[in-house]
Amino acid sequence: MSTNNNRFYESNIALAGLCQAAALVKKIARGSEFDNQTLMTSLNSITITNSENTEQVFGDTNQLTLGYQTLIAQLSGQSTNKDVEITRYIANLLSIERKLSTSKKSMAALGERISNVQRQQLHLDLTNNQELSNLASIYTDVVSPVARKIQVAGDPEMLKLPDNQHRVRALLLAGVRAAVLWRQLGGKRRHILFSRQQIIDSAEHTLKNISTPN
Repeated sequence: MSTNNNRFYESNIALAGLCQAAALVKKIARGSEFDNQTLMTSLNSITITNSENTEQVFGDTNQLTLGYQTLIAQLSGQSTNKDVEITRYIANLLSIERKLSTSKKSMAALGERISNVQRQQLHLDLTNNQELSNLASIYTDVVSPVARKIQVAGDPEMLKLPDNQHRVRALLLAGVRAAVLWRQLGGKRRHILFSRQQIIDSAEHTLKNISTPN
């Protein structure tokens, strides 16, 4: 794909990953339908820590259709396209990443726990109940204590289900992973404020090149 010559192409991959995780949290919490492959893309990104390029973290950009659609909708000037709930999740995840990155102890613990999941992943799919529980516990044990708890809104009956609780926490972990990657790729909050149109243009260009919609 020849889109990597624009300034925000690389960082937008990570930002789309963050937006995708946030959008999936809302879908699962509210009992909406979601694509299982899209969920797998977000979960797998947690354990892909030695990729050759940014795209490989998410498989490829084809797996981030929901993320790019959400990114464009959230940053567009049309208020009807924005989702306040998703905006809150994204802002909270970026805030958590900032606090987490300043704690060497927490980052070390996070790396160790993810390494354990990588070893188990050789035998179990990440959507397996045990693996989902393991990912959720990393968020609960390592990430959640660093910052104020994210309040997830949704259908109480859906949120009571243990599998959904695990999916939501695992996706929040995926969101933090994407936020860390975004920062590593030069992403900054001021870009969202002052380079919004450039980010949208880049995201729209990538989305047009995605051949396999979710």
